[in-house]
Amino acid sequence: MTATWIKRKKTELETVKAPAFALDARKKKSGNRARNRVVMAIACFVGIYGIIGGRLVYYGMQEDTTGYNGPTGAVLASRPDILDRNGEVLATDIKTASLYAEPRKIVDPDEAIELLSTVLPDLNFEQTYSRLKSGTGFAWLKRGMTPQQKSQIMALGIPGIGFRTEKSRFYPGGPTASHILGLVNIDNQGTAGMEKYIDEQGLSDLRDVGLADSRSLEPVKLSIDLRVQHVVRDVVVTAMQKYRAIAAGAVVLNIHTGEVLAMASAPDFDPNNPFNVLDKDHLNRMSAGTYEMGSTIKSFTTAMALDSGKVNLQSTFDARRPITIGRQTIRDFHGKNRILTMPEVFIYSSNIGSAKEADVVGIEGHREFLHRMGLLDRMQTELPEVARPMEPKVWKKVHSITIAFGHGMATTPLQTAVGAAALMNGGKLIQPTFLPRTIDEASKVAKQVVSEKTSEDMRYLYRLNSETGSGGSGSRANVKGYRVGGKTGTAEKVINGRYSSDVRFNAFVAAFPIDKPEYVVLTIIDEPKAEEGKVGATAGFNAAPMVADIIRRSASFLGVQPDFREEQESAPLMVNFDQ
Repeated sequence: MTATWIKRKKTELETVKAPAFALDARKKKSGNRARNRVVMAIACFVGIYGIIGGRLVYYGMQEDTTGYNGPTGAVLASRPDILDRNGEVLATDIKTASLYAEPRKIVDPDEAIELLSTVLPDLNFEQTYSRLKSGTGFAWLKRGMTPQQKSQIMALGIPGIGFRTEKSRFYPGGPTASHILGLVNIDNQGTAGMEKYIDEQGLSDLRDVGLADSRSLEPVKLSIDLRVQHVVRDVVVTAMQKYRAIAAGAVVLNIHTGEVLAMASAPDFDPNNPFNVLDKDHLNRMSAGTYEMGSTIKSFTTAMALDSGKVNLQSTFDARRPITIGRQTIRDFHGKNRILTMPEVFIYSSNIGSAKEADVVGIEGHREFLHRMGLLDRMQTELPEVARPMEPKVWKKVHSITIAFGHGMATTPLQTAVGAAALMNGGKLIQPTFLPRTIDEASKVAKQVVSEKTSEDMRYLYRLNSETGSGGSGSRANVKGYRVGGKTGTAEKVINGRYSSDVRFNAFVAAFPIDKPEYVVLTIIDEPKAEEGKVGATAGFNAAPMVADIIRRSASFLGVQPDFREEQESAPLMVNFDQ
């Protein structure tokens, strides 16, 4: 019985423990199901948000087929004011309103266009309709509107039409200094002139990082004197009309610092409305155009001969017979047919004499001198619009002879003025600048290109050429009290591959006061006609009077005081017979 009892107890114990094991199994199975449900819920959420994120990325990468982008929420980056040397504003930013549409919100495009046309009659109908029907989120309709136009359109109450405040460039002087200042595009970025130069000096980088703020931008001061600039442009425009020319230009240059005080080229443009800026006849002829400068180049030929030390002011040159080289014959325009002294070669503008001056130096020496004077290399200055001069690839004897009197090479008028300044200031070549520069700063970049003695001799020849009664061609540039000296240049233009005696490019380069020069003035006039009632159309009849007008009207602004002692000493003695 004992064994039977033990066996029964064992069976009872096993029967009691069995439900506990079953309970643990059931709990384990139930926990696994709960965990699986949580994992499935997480997976569902991840999948749903992954799909949403993927669609957002997809839509974000889609290109707007209409080509328009919506406003960024900030106005366009500012530009610094541009001032003249006296603080007068030449260019500044103003706030303007630009009209845009949200095509998705436009209820009736036809009605919207009809209403907008009552305020903006010049609105392009087809283009505007296409934009309003595009279904995009944003489209520009009109940039740079007036406050009156904005007010009138707002009063129309068109759904889906709005305005964005932008920065627009304004030039108070209009076309007065257009070729110097340049202009900006619709996004207020500089595209020409000093506006482009400012961008290239770091403004574009500031814009890119969002630091181009009007409160942090210092004004940019130029070397230009607005008063003188106004005079120069007025003289240029008037001369072009008076002499029925296709173009004209002028520059005023400080010979000790290289500062450009004024420069104008006509035809010009209004940077506030530059609809004609790309017309080929509106280029800046003073720095971006190259020309055969005619007899103004004889200034450098004479200076070259003097600086060589092989001749002096007492030297003579045989101008009795023309020079024949190959198939070309070199003659004088108004030949004296005799032996000429060096001053006579200069004041009578003898082609033969100039050719013989160049022969004294030789071909290689001639070419080296013109490069030394900066006439055959691309000029270095802030203005982006600068042309590269042209010269023969290989210089031969004929090239040296013709270049000696201004044919066969082409340079810019501004470079010619810079070279002439070196002949007047003691022989130092100073690259021009449109920014303020002191004499000390200029001396650091100046290059001695001719001796002081050569410069002194050239000042004498310039004055001699402009004195009344000397027989020189520059007498019409004289202004009482200011002692002007200079050199004319009448270049025949090439028409159909041949030089034409009836079509000219005229120039006059002058310095004043010639006994102690401060400024160089150079004028050009392209294809002038004879003034009404007169027969002459050479530089002495048009380019020289332009110089006189500029000096007469602007000398006081430049700080040059008139001195009439020379006129008083040469005036006849007045006798009073009433005593």
